[in-house]
Amino acid sequence: MLVPVLLFIVGLVCLIKGGDWFVDGAIGVARRFHVPEILIGATVVSIGTTLPEVLVSAAGALGGHGQIAYGNAIGSIICNTALISAITIAVSPGKTDSKSLRLPVCFFFLAAVLFAGVAYTTGQFTRAIGLVLLAIFIVYMVLSVLSLKKDPAPSVPEEAENAEEMPIGKTILLLVVGAALIAVGARLLVDNGTLIAAALGVPESVIALTFVALGTSLPELVTAITSLVKGHGSLSLGNIIGANLFNLVLVSGLSITLAPFGIPEGSTIAGMNASLVLDIPVMFFVMCLLTIPALLKGRLYRAQGIILLCVYAAFCAIQFMM
Repeated sequence: MLVPVLLFIVGLVCLIKGGDWFVDGAIGVARRFHVPEILIGATVVSIGTTLPEVLVSAAGALGGHGQIAYGNAIGSIICNTALISAITIAVSPGKTDSKSLRLPVCFFFLAAVLFAGVAYTTGQFTRAIGLVLLAIFIVYMVLSVLSLKKDPAPSVPEEAENAEEMPIGKTILLLVVGAALIAVGARLLVDNGTLIAAALGVPESVIALTFVALGTSLPELVTAITSLVKGHGSLSLGNIIGANLFNLVLVSGLSITLAPFGIPEGSTIAGMNASLVLDIPVMFFVMCLLTIPALLKGRLYRAQGIILLCVYAAFCAIQFMM
């Protein structure tokens, strides 16, 4: 039992460091080729911080552990929203750019309705559903690039200058090594997470919804904390929403396309599948609580962060009591 736990921790460390280096390398390459700063944040950074979820879920699906792929996507959305963004909001609430949030929020709920519709009707995520989710991802990326090119945000000259000074060889090395660490970490996380779940008698879906989801969400946590320390807490909101969208359309879409699976069986609440009664409704609730005030009022409130943190604590507690 000790060895799987240690390897699980090593996997988390590899994911964190690998994601960090990958994002740094991607930003270095993008800036070298004069990609607008805001475009980097909305695309490269969001994709980079979502890579751990992509690889963990894909590895889980291919290994016959659909519960890991399913639970990690929903669990990461709940963790990103009710823990990571909640901490940022509780510490530093403030104004948001509601206009820039409309596109990712609309696409998120479009994908979430499709995802939930399949779960509540057939309960089987076929390869066709995976391809539809991937198509939504492509459309979103195209629209994002087009909108950002029309209205690019000015970059910070000093940061851009520093990024230009980074040798191209170093940026490519960061990309390659970062991707390799993410791949190794993903495999360690899936393999040992499964062993730990079996040893403790805990369903794989619970491990995926909590520990694995938290581990793969750490890049978003690092981004949020960095933004907060620099006095730009609201900057992490777009990354969180973008990462949540990618969890549905890219993480789930790729996993389902590679190895179709059904919703996890096992845990029940009042005789119904726990995922349908708890996980999906909580996902919708926390995202509504996070985004509706931001869209309607153009700001975030400390009470939102506190409520979201309470919801996350209750969610985790219920998972382990079932």
